[in-house]
Amino acid sequence: MRHEVLPVARHMPSLHGLPLAAPEVLLCGCPELVGTSFSYGREEEIFGEGEDAEFVYKVVHGAVRTCKMLSDGRRQIDAFHLPGDLFGFETAARHRMTAEAVADTTVLLFRRRQIEDTANRDVATARKLWDVTMRTLGHAQEHMILLGRRTALERVAAFLTHMDERLGGSGQVDLAMPRRDIADYLGLTLETVSRALSQLQQDGVLRLDGARKIMLDRSRMAAIVED
Repeated sequence: MRHEVLPVARHMPSLHGLPLAAPEVLLCGCPELVGTSFSYGREEEIFGEGEDAEFVYKVVHGAVRTCKMLSDGRRQIDAFHLPGDLFGFETAARHRMTAEAVADTTVLLFRRRQIEDTANRDVATARKLWDVTMRTLGHAQEHMILLGRRTALERVAAFLTHMDERLGGSGQVDLAMPRRDIADYLGLTLETVSRALSQLQQDGVLRLDGARKIMLDRSRMAAIVED
């Protein structure tokens, strides 16, 4: 999806009817890297696999998934990006994945060339980008382990624990993504994810409040993940 980047002041979408308070920067302490705000509806594509990687993105509101369609028609979700997360960094000139809004989402766009130029002349910015890269690599390694040696029940428990940690560690997880997305992230079927959630609920490890609000017994959940 091609973006015509407008001056931030002319393109300020609303969140729940309220305008963003001020233009947001890519990284704390980098005031020169100010993003342009765009909004996307649920399931709307932000960029496609193979498109020029001209921009880097930061989630302000909502959630984004990055995914790839496999040759047999199946979809593999690589990552979920939540408010505050950066995505769209590439080592090559084109995107390897497709990015889509999971729910109504607002993101900030930053020109990749501007980020690279700033990092080349400012050591502090380069270090912050390095930290972001290392966190992204850590998530990728965790995902690889998750898909490699865990049972379906352990995968679902580990996913919920990870989401709880990313959302503040309160034990109450409001999932932005549907179960189909969770299944495609964990390499499971939709039915298997639903059975695992039902089993965890029967065992008293979690309580479901509707389809996406989940209250976790964090200590018991941690025991399942650690085992």
